[in-house]
Amino acid sequence: MMGKYRHVLRLAAAVLAAGLTMPAFAQATPAPALNAGDTAWMIVASAFVLMMTIPGVALFYGGMVRAKNLLSVMMQCLALTALVTVLWMAYGYSLAFSTEGMHAGVTNWHSFLGAFDRVMLAGLTPNTLYQTVPESVFVMFQLTFAIITPALIIGAYAERMKFSAMLWFSGLWLTFVYLPIAHMVWSGPGSLLGDLGVLDFAGGTVVHINAGIAGLVACLVIGKRRGWPHTHMPPHNLGYTVIGTALLWLGWFGFNAGSAVAANGNAGMAMLVTQIATAAAVIGWVAVEWFVHKRASVLGAASGAVAGLVAVTPAAGTAGPAGALIIGFAAGAVCFFTATRLKHKLGYDDTLDVFGVHAIAGIIGALLTGVFAAPKLGGFDSAVTSPLLQLWIQAKGVGFTIVWSGALSWVILKLVDVTLGLRIEPEQEQVGLDIAEHEERAYNLS
Repeated sequence: MMGKYRHVLRLAAAVLAAGLTMPAFAQATPAPALNAGDTAWMIVASAFVLMMTIPGVALFYGGMVRAKNLLSVMMQCLALTALVTVLWMAYGYSLAFSTEGMHAGVTNWHSFLGAFDRVMLAGLTPNTLYQTVPESVFVMFQLTFAIITPALIIGAYAERMKFSAMLWFSGLWLTFVYLPIAHMVWSGPGSLLGDLGVLDFAGGTVVHINAGIAGLVACLVIGKRRGWPHTHMPPHNLGYTVIGTALLWLGWFGFNAGSAVAANGNAGMAMLVTQIATAAAVIGWVAVEWFVHKRASVLGAASGAVAGLVAVTPAAGTAGPAGALIIGFAAGAVCFFTATRLKHKLGYDDTLDVFGVHAIAGIIGALLTGVFAAPKLGGFDSAVTSPLLQLWIQAKGVGFTIVWSGALSWVILKLVDVTLGLRIEPEQEQVGLDIAEHEERAYNLS
């Protein structure tokens, strides 16, 4: 009788043995779980990045304009914070990060722009997660990036754009320029530039090249300030600019280290390389300035710091300390010339050097990310086996961003110009935007 069922027992034993030795990937994948440490860090990082716009950019830019335009710059930063927050909640997050209809390796409409399934933050609850943090925290973190990007463009057209035109331009630019680029880079498998292999850890293309190119187009379309370059227009309060620089430097740790979306080694390394690159850029800018002008300026050191912060942004998750040092020094040295010489040579009035610092340092950082992400050059991206190949991929990402931002920014600016008009009247520009637009003064000394 036992022999009759022996083959049945053997089959059962084989099935049991196979079950015990099944590979891990065949077992049920555990659901992502909330991590309290990651959540706490991302809440702090979000606050840091918000601080970069108000008061960071507001003070950094505000100190560099003339006293009669200080409040206008600060008001623009404050108003953009409110406007972008509402637009982000209404549809911005959905268009940037919805993965509806996306498939890895497949290029379709959703490779360029997200769907509308998350409009008004549909489906968001206290319990929904993004990786190991509440999705609400991720929504807030990415919102702060969406706020600061159009705020950076303010520096290119400062002292001469209408407040109403600024609001319309910024809202349209966010919708048709920022949101698609953010989606194409960061939304995951199926995104256009993500599938191409473009590396952008925290916003070299999405934020800085994007904003810097828009700034160049804006200052070309709106025209020069009255009297520039023959009238001397020095910064009215470099103390504000230094304070703004310090707040940007501090906030950038949230910007870069927060992009790890975790409190882990990647965040720690991103923080370290951010510090190294920024310090190197200050030294690079000041060294060149000292060689050319035989002095070191406060404005130059502050500008160099921002150049370094910008350049290391795309590389913060993949470059090692040595790579960050080279990226920062190169950005500081090159941006000295693009911010102080290039605009005068070519004749465009980029008021606060948005193109000369953000676009140029962003391009330098994005390209060198492809080089210094390679493990053979001290980087941490094992997928980068050929620095030259990754450099070519980075170049394609940079070129695409330049064309996208440049073309659409021009269309939006022209549309606003023919409807509302971009520029204030000559008499208003003479008296200053604080009085002309807001009927207030930054300083009442009487």
